[in-house]
Amino acid sequence: MKEIKVTDIKGIRIGHAQNKEGGTGCTAIICEKGAFAGADVRGGGPASRETELLKPINMVQQIHCVMLSGGSAYGLAAGDGAMAYLEEKGAGFDTGFGVVPIVCGASLFDLAVGDAKCRPDKAMGYEACVNSEKEGEPAEGNVGAGTGATVGKFRGPEFVMKSGLGIYAVQIGEVQCAAVVAVNALGDIIDYDTHEKIAGMLNETKDGIGSTAEAMYEEIANERNVFSGNTTIGCIITNAKLNKDQCNKLAQIAHNGYAKAICPVHTSADGDTIFVMATGEADVAADSLGALATEVMARAINRAARKAEPAYGLKAASSLK
Repeated sequence: MKEIKVTDIKGIRIGHAQNKEGGTGCTAIICEKGAFAGADVRGGGPASRETELLKPINMVQQIHCVMLSGGSAYGLAAGDGAMAYLEEKGAGFDTGFGVVPIVCGASLFDLAVGDAKCRPDKAMGYEACVNSEKEGEPAEGNVGAGTGATVGKFRGPEFVMKSGLGIYAVQIGEVQCAAVVAVNALGDIIDYDTHEKIAGMLNETKDGIGSTAEAMYEEIANERNVFSGNTTIGCIITNAKLNKDQCNKLAQIAHNGYAKAICPVHTSADGDTIFVMATGEADVAADSLGALATEVMARAINRAARKAEPAYGLKAASSLK
């Protein structure tokens, strides 16, 4: 297995747009020729677009963009920008009366950071798509859908840390697999290799990371209002030959990557969602790809925490070194 650039996967482009002062942004993952796709929603508070279309029993087989955004449900409007962009390119499902681009997406809650009235909209979504045309690797950290991402929220904003967006890609033989993820979790971020905490809920002295799980155990008899902005949203990208059924199963399995890198995960206050986009070039054993996607997603989550920079008065992993 070797680490590669996400741009090595042919037919895929990634672009960000953000408002740093407002504390929000969006990330467009584009496949103009169409990618077989699936999705799996595990969190209890999702904001999502066109996930119903991805069910195997439904007609459309391929999608043209996954739009990840901040802004809570307001941020779903960024997908309209991708629709406009792709229509201009002639990319979409051919209806016989013109193309209809198939744009799926999910939004995370970042309204508690920056300006709650600043949200990704159609213009920002379009800008992210345009930015996907630029050469070079897409940025990580406080960009795109990760601009306002935070983690460790069980005890409220005083103990929250800054997170961001992470990307990780590998290749085994001809098979390529990448993950793009914006990490905005209630829980703590765990190193895939060492199992140590990278970021999360600060301790009482705010010079290290506490334990969200232990804090929850201490209050197990009491229902705490923890709705302060959560949800980790991501996409597995692969050049593998997968049908729609297999893409949905892969999205389901990739949530194991969330479980390996976020603790706790899939709470009622999270809207955790994973999409899959498969370009259909390389033969693959589906279960082997599932194991690989799990690791790739977990490592992308780790990068999201490590690439984040302190912002909005919040410490990041780099602050604690």
